[in-house]
Amino acid sequence: MKQIQVELGERSYPVIIGTECLAQALDSLLPKQAKRAAIVTQPNIGITPATSIEQETFHIGDGENAKTLKTIEDLCSEWAQWGLTRTDVVIAIGGGLVTDVAGFASAVYHRGVKVIHAPTTLLGMVDAAIGGKTAVNLEEGKNLVGSFWQPAGVICDVSSLSSLPEREWRCGYGEVAKYHFLGAKDLHKLSLTEQIMGCIQLKAEIVREDERETGRRAILNYGHTLAHALEMEKDFSLAHGEAVAIGIRYAAEIARILGRIDQERVEEHEEILAHYGLSFTLPSSFDWDRIVSFFQRDKKALEGISFVLDGPNGVEVVKIENQEILKEAMEALK
Repeated sequence: MKQIQVELGERSYPVIIGTECLAQALDSLLPKQAKRAAIVTQPNIGITPATSIEQETFHIGDGENAKTLKTIEDLCSEWAQWGLTRTDVVIAIGGGLVTDVAGFASAVYHRGVKVIHAPTTLLGMVDAAIGGKTAVNLEEGKNLVGSFWQPAGVICDVSSLSSLPEREWRCGYGEVAKYHFLGAKDLHKLSLTEQIMGCIQLKAEIVREDERETGRRAILNYGHTLAHALEMEKDFSLAHGEAVAIGIRYAAEIARILGRIDQERVEEHEEILAHYGLSFTLPSSFDWDRIVSFFQRDKKALEGISFVLDGPNGVEVVKIENQEILKEAMEALK
């Protein structure tokens, strides 16, 4: 097993990466005072490790429709009926949706109960389970209600990826591709475990510097502004990583139009996305006004529409003054 520490003072925690390591690592992370473990997962995950304390499994639904305040309410109610206390622990086993929901519920239940994340998807391991951002959706937009709640630890058991469907691999590689443009340039040349560790190391560094996303951490949203809008369109049925891939290419096009990067750098974006088998073509039809409305509700949109864009100083948040630029970039991706 390898270990990467997310250094956040008293909120610091380890991310453990290994093979067939879930059960062993889990017992090492259980809080000493915990008497009960609430395991949050989905029926199709099929991974329920035995802990050394009393445990109960709580299932949540699949898809973005399950990522709601109603799911949070139901979970907290079930925990209360079972008798979960604030000294106990929640264990999230599943993809990014599971860790987001379980993390947010843990943050608000009894004003905070410890949570351990055991991501079972590539996306969860390289991104969603690390950093303490938890959220659910509203009809008005994705991830608009949430909390910063750092886990007590994260366990990335790489063997749990062996049965991952092809689409879930693409979903994860959408996030891996993102890290290429945030500074981890040679990830595509590494083994799977090395790729996972490279992403985690970079994210841990960024989170350590900016835990609450008041500065540099916003670059982790590269490709996500359009991605979140596309995910909210039910007609598209895009998984998160698929939408992020389109969003990354879209951001590159905006940056080119603004003169921040040249065509060669745009082509580098396309080469990295293609390396991971990712499409970056927009769906054939979309409601432009609706897409823009999602842009305006994005978490970075403090004063108008903002995008995370590549440029001479690296990736950074840029305010977009002219919406015609966004339309022009859209046309290039059709």
